[in-house]
Amino acid sequence: MCCDLKRRFLLLYATQKGQAKAIAEEIWQQAGAHGLEADVHCISEMDKYNLETEKDPVVIVISTTGTGDPPDTARKFVKKIQDTTLPPDHFAHLQYGLLGLGDSEYTFFCNGGKTVDRRLQELGAQHFYDTGLADDCVGLELVVDPWIDGLWLALKEAFLLQKEKEGMSSDAVSSSLSAAPHVGHELNLSSEVQNLKLEDERVRSSDVLTQKLVDIHLVASTRDTEPSLVHSVPPVSQSALSIPALPPEYIEVQFQDTHGENPHLSSLISEGTTFEVPVTKAVQLTREDAIKTALLLELDIADTVFDYQPGDAFCVICPNNINEVEELLHILGLSEKGEYFVCVRVKEGTKKKGAAHPQHIPERSTLKFILTWCLEIRAIPKKAFLRALVECTSDAGEKRRLQELCSRQGASDYTRFIRDSNVCLLDLLHAFPSCKPSLNLLIEHLPKLQARSYSVSSSNLYQPGKLCFVFNIVEFPACPARPVSRKGVCTGWLAELVAPLLHPNKNTLDTKGGSSSTEKISIFARPNNNFHLPADPSVPFVMVGPGTGISPFIGFLQHRQKLREEHADWEFGETWLVFGCRHQDRDYLFKQLRCFLENGTLTHLKVCFSRDSSTAEVAPPKYVQDVIRLYAKEIARVLLKERGYFYVCGDKKHMADGVSDAVVDILSMEMEADKLEAMKILAMLREAKRYLQDVWS
Repeated sequence: MCCDLKRRFLLLYATQKGQAKAIAEEIWQQAGAHGLEADVHCISEMDKYNLETEKDPVVIVISTTGTGDPPDTARKFVKKIQDTTLPPDHFAHLQYGLLGLGDSEYTFFCNGGKTVDRRLQELGAQHFYDTGLADDCVGLELVVDPWIDGLWLALKEAFLLQKEKEGMSSDAVSSSLSAAPHVGHELNLSSEVQNLKLEDERVRSSDVLTQKLVDIHLVASTRDTEPSLVHSVPPVSQSALSIPALPPEYIEVQFQDTHGENPHLSSLISEGTTFEVPVTKAVQLTREDAIKTALLLELDIADTVFDYQPGDAFCVICPNNINEVEELLHILGLSEKGEYFVCVRVKEGTKKKGAAHPQHIPERSTLKFILTWCLEIRAIPKKAFLRALVECTSDAGEKRRLQELCSRQGASDYTRFIRDSNVCLLDLLHAFPSCKPSLNLLIEHLPKLQARSYSVSSSNLYQPGKLCFVFNIVEFPACPARPVSRKGVCTGWLAELVAPLLHPNKNTLDTKGGSSSTEKISIFARPNNNFHLPADPSVPFVMVGPGTGISPFIGFLQHRQKLREEHADWEFGETWLVFGCRHQDRDYLFKQLRCFLENGTLTHLKVCFSRDSSTAEVAPPKYVQDVIRLYAKEIARVLLKERGYFYVCGDKKHMADGVSDAVVDILSMEMEADKLEAMKILAMLREAKRYLQDVWS
């Protein structure tokens, strides 16, 4: 009878890479134990819900992508609610709670969630629960876990208020909801993670299983006084553990034959049209002894309809490392099955609500194809995955440690030894050799292998039919939790792919001295709607791009040079470029920048070298933010008097924040205003799309 009284709430998620969906599924799983029923949908499925007529509470979990955009799955929804003709009481009937996901490494932290939250408020919707903003920079779980804990009490109170409006029986509602444990108090959540206090002693949600201490005598050697990926110390090693509920299995895999063809890569992409294009040129921009290796690749797009503007980005479809795929097959005992076609289906009778065939898994393909092109085998395992791996582990000590790593009590160990150490599934399987997961578990828990995004470093006007881009080969050095070094999934693959172009030898050259074979890669467009040259060529602008952050500005300058050649009668504004790198002789990526200076395309070129020593009496500036401060009056003139643009591209944490701080100081000094007023001016410049960033962490 209790089941008949379960109260419904609408649960919507908007995800880019699967985080928001996973959290929504966790909420759905917990809801049943609290006497509630979550009606869960992707926010893009607008035919399956209607907020205009929704009477029950609504819970929204939404991530942020790019430099502050809502995820692709939320674009139609956001466009719909941003209709300016909607009245201010359009959602006056709506009660909602929102959990935003973001990364404070980026300027517009949780902007996807904030955008939806702000607009719903403007249209009259009311919070039944405080908004939570979770930060992936320090660990989403620090906000997500307590936010979910507090959700159930907030929903109970929302239903009681709804009951009063509907005239329902108080006893009926209370009996439905009292089946769930009572969370002692409502959480006051803040986006400032340091203000959160996780109170492990409070009563936990009933779907969180209290795992009794396994009665195992784990004999620690005298050297095991420090925790590690495979070893814990008190208090974690002596604690009773609160671990997540076991996610229900919902996939079954059937092996078939070895006959047939794998699907084309274009079928894996839903974001737009894909183009298979040849790599016609590869240049190493750094010296062999540089700390980082930067490559420039040129693609031939002449035979395609691919179009772009300087400042745009595009995505490269890349595979997992083939050696890692083979290693994973070996550990799983499936080396002989790699070339077999598999059929992936939803498990009959699964308890997972809304279980569906994963869209990124083909209906029919070989096992090796799935592990190579479809699943992110390098993904950092989420706690739900660790919880599932517990059930696949036979050694009692290893089982206990995996339980600790997915528990509340082991949260700091999870952050230190898994999240911050970039540990992936392969690392876990090496560290816990008795763990033997099934193939269906991998398909259920490993996310989609994402295409990698790169800034365009060319102009179609300057080089018709060509597209260039620049990248550093990403290196992950070995560490105690991950004893092998690795290269980035995409940058490592690209570097290996173009090695014949970088180091031609007799085996790769034909009789004419050219490359005997041209490698191709698959790409698709990802336009940047804001990071473009000013529409008015007479407007001045400043470009700040250390390292590979200079990439889009090469396209800017090429484009500007061509415009100057074709339109001699136009007025062109002043241009500044501030570039920095470690060593002038090792990683000055584009020494031909002087050509732009000499032909007048570039008005001012300022460079700095952070690791070069100097014998000058006055030490030269080391970093781009130092250079900006040296030209404070000029920068202020461009921004304030001439209403110019300011572009920043590169590393967020170690550069972009320093640049924005320098601009604030400049504005404060030149306007003779306090720092708060200067910060407001910078915020206005951002709002007016005159201070623009293309940054990464």
